[in-house]
Amino acid sequence: MSSHALFAGVLGVIVLTLLTVSLSRLNKTRTKADYLVAGRSLPAFVLVFTLLSSWIGSGSLLGGAENAYKHGFAALWQSGGGWAGLLLIYFIAPRARKFAQFTIPDLLEARYNQTARVLGVIAILFAYTAITSYQLIGGGDILHLVFPTVITADLGKYIIATFVIVFTAIAGMASVAYMDVAIGLLATITLTVALPFVLHAAGGWGTVTHALPATHFQVLGDFTLIQALELALPTMLLMLGNQSMYQKFFSAKSEKDARNAVVGWIFGTVILETVIVALAVFGSVLFPSGEVRQRPREIIAYTALHGLPAWLGALMMGAVFAKIISTANNYLFSPATNLINDVFVRYIAPNASNKRVIIVSRLVVVGLGLWALYQAVHTSSVLAKTLYAYTIYSAALTPVILAAFYSRRANAQGAVSAIAAGTLITFFWDVFKPHLPAVLGARDAIFPALIVAVVCLVVVSALTPPPKAEQVALFFS
Repeated sequence: MSSHALFAGVLGVIVLTLLTVSLSRLNKTRTKADYLVAGRSLPAFVLVFTLLSSWIGSGSLLGGAENAYKHGFAALWQSGGGWAGLLLIYFIAPRARKFAQFTIPDLLEARYNQTARVLGVIAILFAYTAITSYQLIGGGDILHLVFPTVITADLGKYIIATFVIVFTAIAGMASVAYMDVAIGLLATITLTVALPFVLHAAGGWGTVTHALPATHFQVLGDFTLIQALELALPTMLLMLGNQSMYQKFFSAKSEKDARNAVVGWIFGTVILETVIVALAVFGSVLFPSGEVRQRPREIIAYTALHGLPAWLGALMMGAVFAKIISTANNYLFSPATNLINDVFVRYIAPNASNKRVIIVSRLVVVGLGLWALYQAVHTSSVLAKTLYAYTIYSAALTPVILAAFYSRRANAQGAVSAIAAGTLITFFWDVFKPHLPAVLGARDAIFPALIVAVVCLVVVSALTPPPKAEQVALFFS
């Protein structure tokens, strides 16, 4: 069997396995709670791997790897922001499970008001469809690498989008969560096993350090401190406010399961993201030129195809492919949940039957999947798209989410102004960045968007009446 046939066979097995697991959950999905939060039945073991699989996708495997290919181990600043966020999440997780709703906008309305809910939905739609879009790019890249004469990178995006939409629509959260256990185990084992093979192929540590600039092994690398923080801060704040994460906590069997899952998630994330960056750095020594030099986001998949024994490369490619699919499922499913729970059931059909809710949910998944595909076709840099998506969420939602759990004074007026400011500044900064003065155009939106959002939250809340006691009691009882 040729190496390409082996790679194709592994991808085929993964696709069939994903569909089989999804279809196996179909008859068990009968109610809104079954579809949206897996009937609130997920144990800690399942939570660890579904959290790990939803967090580590193309943002790490493509955007993070692209960063590491160009800048070395300093790319870990992007991952390190998430690690810092995880340490704080350990204390938030049980509070989130105690609240036990369906979505972040549920939380926003309960703590603030309906306007905060609606603006939250809008911010999530912008951020999560953007995240889904670069998963489709990553999946398309893999199909192009495995079938270079048959599938172009653009055609691969359409194929992956079709599969992700179908898989996500079938059985909801339960389907996503249980498949993530297998994907998380496969990715953790194969990427870790592959690391010493790639280092050996690159000539060992001495050869790697000699071949690359010294900055590749320094704490800041060739970044300034501001540039490093522009990588770390959006990642940390997305982690702290991530609806996909909270939705998993809402799906937990208990508060204890939610907290225990975070411990495993911390260890898994630190190990996997460090391994991914190291693979990209070692791969940059193996493949300093050619196609991957033009598209460094492909370095992990390219190394699997050309830098490893065929059996291990096929498993690693399959793991990367499965992780990308899993992340796309999670971030497509999450905003679909918003439109169903926060718009359709809340305002359009409050008395809709479970059957009708599930049917409409599947149609919404299709619509959002097509929007994500449109963005994928018109995106050139995965890293830039990653930071844009992270920044919208970080500036618009994370401050008001954390204030819900930790501030008795934050009110609806402050939250609404903060969400609106964070979303609008990030969106318009991205649109008009080429036309800004050079000193501003060289910067990402995270600092201006976050500062303005936090100032709005604090100042407007201070100048307007405090929230109702019953709203605060939901989070501080």
